[in-house]
Parts: sequence; C-alpha cells; structure tokens
Amino acid sequence: MTLAAVSDTGPLIHLAEIDSLELLSTFDTLLVPETVYEEVEAGGVPDGLADLSYELVEAEESQLGSEELDAGERAAIAVAEDRGVVLLTDDLAAREAASAAGIEVHGSIGIIALGYGRGLLDRDEAVSRMRALQRETSLFVTEAVVERGIRMLDER
Repeated sequence: MTLAAVSDTGPLIHLAEIDSLELLSTFDTLLVPETVYEEVEAGGVPDGLADLSYELVEAEESQLGSEELDAGERAAIAVAEDRGVVLLTDDLAAREAASAAGIEVHGSIGIIALGYGRGLLDRDEAVSRMRALQRETSLFVTEAVVERGIRMLDER
C-alpha cells in the first residue's frame, strides 16, 4: 500500500523536538506546502528535515475553517483535498475542518503508531516517543490521548 501525506507545521516541529523526524519517511510521498516550509523556516529549520525526502508544493489556501486556521494549515488542507492524501496536523481546529471535509487526518501520535506498524520502531520505543511528545515538546497533548495512542499500538 502506498502512503501519501501532506504535513502542516505542527508535526514537523513536534517530531523534530523529540528527534523523530525520520518517522515521516513512513510515507512513500510526503508533501510540504511552501507556506508551511516558510513557517518552519521562520522558527529555524529543524535538524533532520534536510535528510527527509519530501516535495515542496504550491497550494491555494483552503477556505475550510478559515477563521480559526493559519495560512499553513489552510494550505495543507487544500493540498490534502486536491490530491486525496492524508493530512498530518496536531491542530484541533485543522483536524476538525479536514475531518468534516472527509480528509483522513493523523497527528504526531498517529505518525509514531504508523512507524511502529511499518516496523520502524519497536513497541517500547513507540511508547517512549509518545510519552516524550507529551513531556518534552511544545505540543499540548493529554494523558488520555497518549494512552489512546498506546492502545493503538496494541491493536495493530
């Protein structure tokens, strides 16, 4: 099965904060809208991003959830919608807007679970990285979400 996804800024930053950007290689095709790259660049391009295989793409910003979403989130949603790929975001408003439009969405926890499912991590390492997302990054994630992610590992 070929996996293709487009990422907004969140997963790029949060996975970099726990040295886990390589998990994005789980996707056979990774798209990064230019707007998202510019947002990442403004905060300093994370180590490891240059090692990833991804395609910079132009996007018309989506009108989905335009009141609550920033330009990068709107661009990523537009690419996901246009190309029929998975949206990677940790932003709740972006998740809700994309899900309402029928777009499959995964956050950083889901990316770690997928890495486990594809054999890039063993269970202990996946659990450790999920917990690190909560403790060591700028991502706000509840204990309940982390526990749900760990249950996802056991269901695979």
